[in-house]
Amino acid sequence: MKLLFVATLALLALSYLDQVDSSAYDKIVSHSRIRARTQGPNVCALQQVMGTKKKYFSTLLRLSDLGGLDGTSTGMPGVQCGVEICIECFYIHVVYDLLHPPVAPIDTVYKTLDLVKADITKQYSDISRIKEEIDGSGTYTMFVPSDDAWNQLDGTARKALESNVNNELYKTLHYHMVNKRLLTKDLKNDMTLESIYNNLGLYINHYSNGIVTVNCARIINANQMATNGVVHVIDRVVSAVGNTIKELINNHEELGSLSAAFNVESSLLEKLGEPGHYTLFAPTNEAFDKVDREVIERVLGDKNVVQALLKYHLLSSVQCSEAIMAGSVYETMEGSTIEIGCDGDSLTVNGIKMVLKKDIVTKNGVIHLIDQVLMPDSAKQVTELIGGSQSTFSDMVYELGLSAAMRPETQYTLLAPLNGAFNEEVMSMDQRLLKIILENHILKLKVTLSELYNGQLLETLGGKFLRVFVYRTAVCIENACMVRGSKEGSNGALHLLTSLIKLPTTTVYEMLEADGRFTVFLSLMEMAGLTDLLRQEGGYTVFAPTDDAFDGLTEEDLTLLTSDMNALRTILLYHFSNGVFINGGLEGGVTNLLKTIQGNNLQVMSVRAFSSAFITRPLITHIQTHILKEIVAPLPVTSSWPCRLARRPKQLHAQPGRLIVAH
Repeated sequence: MKLLFVATLALLALSYLDQVDSSAYDKIVSHSRIRARTQGPNVCALQQVMGTKKKYFSTLLRLSDLGGLDGTSTGMPGVQCGVEICIECFYIHVVYDLLHPPVAPIDTVYKTLDLVKADITKQYSDISRIKEEIDGSGTYTMFVPSDDAWNQLDGTARKALESNVNNELYKTLHYHMVNKRLLTKDLKNDMTLESIYNNLGLYINHYSNGIVTVNCARIINANQMATNGVVHVIDRVVSAVGNTIKELINNHEELGSLSAAFNVESSLLEKLGEPGHYTLFAPTNEAFDKVDREVIERVLGDKNVVQALLKYHLLSSVQCSEAIMAGSVYETMEGSTIEIGCDGDSLTVNGIKMVLKKDIVTKNGVIHLIDQVLMPDSAKQVTELIGGSQSTFSDMVYELGLSAAMRPETQYTLLAPLNGAFNEEVMSMDQRLLKIILENHILKLKVTLSELYNGQLLETLGGKFLRVFVYRTAVCIENACMVRGSKEGSNGALHLLTSLIKLPTTTVYEMLEADGRFTVFLSLMEMAGLTDLLRQEGGYTVFAPTDDAFDGLTEEDLTLLTSDMNALRTILLYHFSNGVFINGGLEGGVTNLLKTIQGNNLQVMSVRAFSSAFITRPLITHIQTHILKEIVAPLPVTSSWPCRLARRPKQLHAQPGRLIVAH
């Protein structure tokens, strides 16, 4: 029993050390090793991509998803590269004595070809001089094309190999070999190996999802140990690589237009001729022909725009098609992101099936040919950034003749209200008035979201100045707050607004007086000598109680209130907060603490539920007004009336149209 315990500890220690030194590939296939310990050494998990002939010995699914331990499938589907995969578990059944379970001995690389069912590679080894090497002494890593890989090879190319076995076939097999034993844990991402054939490079990528590729050919059965090396089965025949991305761009007959674009910004092309690790989604000549000629000329006429366009087609990492999983998002060298996925055996870019030819391997990366030009926001004009949710604004700008001010060479910013802002009342407005309103939604300069700051003044096409209010979770311009979706184009920026911008035209006093619902509040302000506060310059927010807010007060309450001017001023100033707070600028669902002029804090919740909001005339009274249905007062104060108010039930949380009684 003691000996068994020691042996168990030794096995656990070896297992731990193996995991510490394991690669992403090893970790993902470790479940098969666990199963092998309980079911015998000849156990494999096979997954096949539906609609293709591709079968992989590794899997990205959990062990519980791969089938029962009796080898039957559970029918659990998985997702790899956008398609379902069918899981099949199989066994090579061996009859053995339970006390003496068999373990197949390892043999030479040549004889291991039988074990991995690489019959064609073995046949080619027989008719060339490779057999003498891989069946003898030495140490080799052989990347063995599967039989399916050979059968997928172009017929003309394969016949050329078979007709010249002692030269071309011999060289091809040598290119699949390295003069050392390398397991998957030794195959590091972006590693270059020297093949036996003229020391030409083999380009390794080892991805975090466990996929390992050699010149973008995927290893589908790894780490088959041999007495003189190791065998890795790959899913395609690889060929020698001689060009950089730059050289291929300049020499490929389908990339003439792309080459012309790169020559406008030659520094980027030079970079693609140097050592590195890149992925290029290369638009073909036909892809450029699909783009409006005027757009192409505009793009090629601006080096900054050309650079943005080209960098949007480049990744600073090597992404072989076999490694791409469904919905993978990558940051381009331009700075924005693209989504790469799969549709069957084809790649998609931003959800569109556009890849004509994939995995053109170069010495410094990989190229995928695409039949569309990818156009980043930074290469578009501002008007091209407008989406469907702002189409009404776009239509009205053109109908009212404002588009003439938005020329390609002009820098400007559009403040585009969403379609919902153009209600029936707005659309029935006098066209001249609506034009004036929309002029104030076009800024004379390019102003990006990161350049906006609180208190900033933005000059509009109409000559007005708009104020910017920056809050914890929102940015507002006058009464309209932004929503997610700001974009930056080549000649300006686009910001989306919840509503039309309404410039203030009156003072707070004039607005409240004209409304007619604030007679009590205004009379108390006059009685307390605070009327000038509603007329003067400043940056205030007024929470103005309507006449209905005073209905709960008795005549005695009002008499007490007006008999003590200090208490009255204290209560009235409690309705003024320093700073301008727009409805959409304060966070909903949380308590916002606003410092009042009186000195205490107002606790505001559900700000968006206020019944109304107004902006007063700029440079006279920078004040935001919210209508209240209940008077609020700070506690405690030195007056008998507020003390009586304090005995009323206290509202500790705001309700629609109400504020908190602060303590």
